[in-house]
Amino acid sequence: MNKFIAILLFFSLNFTSFSLAENLVNARTAIVVDYHSDKILYELDPDAQIYPASMTKIMTTIVAFDLIENKKLSLDDKFIVSENAWRLSESGYSSMFIMVNDEVSVEDLLYGIIIASGNDACVALAEGIAGSEEIFAEMMNEKAAEIGMSSTNFSNSSGINDPENYSTVRDIALMSKYLIKNYPEFYEWYKEKTFTWDRTGGDPITQGNRNPLLYKKVGVDGIKTGYLAVEKYSLASSMLKDTRRIIAVGSGFPTKNLRSTQSLKLLNWGFRNTNTYEISKKGETYYELDAWLGKKNKIKAIPKEDYYLTLDKKNIRHLKVHLEYEGPIKTPIQKDQKIANLIVSDKDEIIKTLPLYASEKVSKVNFFKSLITSLNYLIWGDV
Repeated sequence: MNKFIAILLFFSLNFTSFSLAENLVNARTAIVVDYHSDKILYELDPDAQIYPASMTKIMTTIVAFDLIENKKLSLDDKFIVSENAWRLSESGYSSMFIMVNDEVSVEDLLYGIIIASGNDACVALAEGIAGSEEIFAEMMNEKAAEIGMSSTNFSNSSGINDPENYSTVRDIALMSKYLIKNYPEFYEWYKEKTFTWDRTGGDPITQGNRNPLLYKKVGVDGIKTGYLAVEKYSLASSMLKDTRRIIAVGSGFPTKNLRSTQSLKLLNWGFRNTNTYEISKKGETYYELDAWLGKKNKIKAIPKEDYYLTLDKKNIRHLKVHLEYEGPIKTPIQKDQKIANLIVSDKDEIIKTLPLYASEKVSKVNFFKSLITSLNYLIWGDV
């Protein structure tokens, strides 16, 4: 049988780097990442240590979401507010304005954290889940290690001043992707613009989301702002256009206004200068190949992984995505048998080899039909 190579795609590519003028972003450290391909579109000292401030709260919610999805916590569960949690609302920090001995649902505390950035809500949730904020911080660090946040340590649930609460923009971007990918329904809460808390001893209080990019109607649907005097302003943001998503994290913006404008600039730059292509999608992508002497004449070849490729629009190199297999495929064919490869290459350099597998079992025809088919092929060259 002859080796069959089908050229499927032809693109332009330069794999050296996606460059951005160093002085274009006014921040101490920043990173821009394509959500699907994990391609870093831009970085400025991405491994510099930062104090993540309220971006810490992303992990606080992840721990809660994880417990909820594993049926160990319910949105309807209620926790009693301690004096320790209440004092944060009296100390000038961002607050949900809960009171001592209030019984507050997990759902309200999560909204208070995500939208109002309530430090008091963080402590109440942490104490309710783990018994103390210290033990909850251990849970946060366990999750951080699981995600792969190798340069991060959480010492509290809110991100308020503590030199032992540190991270990097690279790790925050990794955590942000984990949030979006693993808890899509809960992530929808991050784009909510207001939250009203029917507080004890006063009229209901409505607060707006601290993320200024949500109000610009440009596709930003998260994630979390931060501020500490020692760190200045920070923001983890994400923008969705059609099916493509980009995550940007920056810290050390000198002013609140620059935090907003510079983050938006990074996101827009990523969309304007790069494209991401879906090369394979598990459960959706397939290729029909000829089967030899089978009870079916065709067999679907499917990938078992997603693969996305991000390309710089300005730099042109020959990129090919082609299908490679020995065909027709001899039967019998077993389900999940490797039958082809999808090859991604830049000229003669192979970038990625994606194995393709049989989607089903295909049995061989009986002897007489096999004989007739073989003779037909010898005479007419028709399989």
